[in-house]
Amino acid sequence: MTTAAHFVPISRPAAIPLREALPWVVFAGLLFLLALYFVGAEEGATSIVKGMYVHEFVHDGRHLLGFPCH
Repeated sequence: MTTAAHFVPISRPAAIPLREALPWVVFAGLLFLLALYFVGAEEGATSIVKGMYVHEFVHDGRHLLGFPCH
């Protein structure tokens, strides 16, 4: 009686080269900083958009994240 040994290949995750990931990390970081600006600082003297439209749009998010606004 002979038994065949069954070998299960071990799969390893593929390495992502830093050169391929770096542009996406920079892009995501810039989007994060832009969103942080609009939620945290878009009002008053630092306002880019005239009026209170952006402030009112992100108002609840400001309170949720702990930014004071009034």
